[in-house]
Amino acid sequence: MKARMKNPAMLIPGIMQPIQALIGAVKKCGVPARTLELVHLRASQINGCGFCVDMGARELKKAGEADERLFAVAAWREAPYFTDAERAALALAEAATRLSDRADPVPDDVWEEAARHYDEPALAALIVHIALTNCFNRVNVATRQVAGSVKWEAPAEAR
Repeated sequence: MKARMKNPAMLIPGIMQPIQALIGAVKKCGVPARTLELVHLRASQINGCGFCVDMGARELKKAGEADERLFAVAAWREAPYFTDAERAALALAEAATRLSDRADPVPDDVWEEAARHYDEPALAALIVHIALTNCFNRVNVATRQVAGSVKWEAPAEAR
């Protein structure tokens, strides 16, 4: 597989700093970093973004994530490895990623379960993180970015 072009975020001058600042701000809102990475991985799986699935799994592994949890993200409902808060975040990620799959894309029960585990700033961070992941997925899928082709590391302010 070959990319159609360089990643657009690398081609447009000045675009990476605001993206990194947004990621850094999200990471300061009280959602555990591993939860954000699990959400990123699940949304990327749904969207078929091999680049982000690869990167997300590598980041989780580097952070010490257990293989059992990594292998089970796509089947999180049937796996015993996730906390109730992580399950709520994963359900929210799936609903907010699959907007056209149902008349009420993010049903009240999904929202209320997430709100039970996260306060408003953390919920806001989850929603923005899910939206960013979907944005990255669409850019990478459209331009056929190759999994493992870029060894990107977030700068310190975005971690």
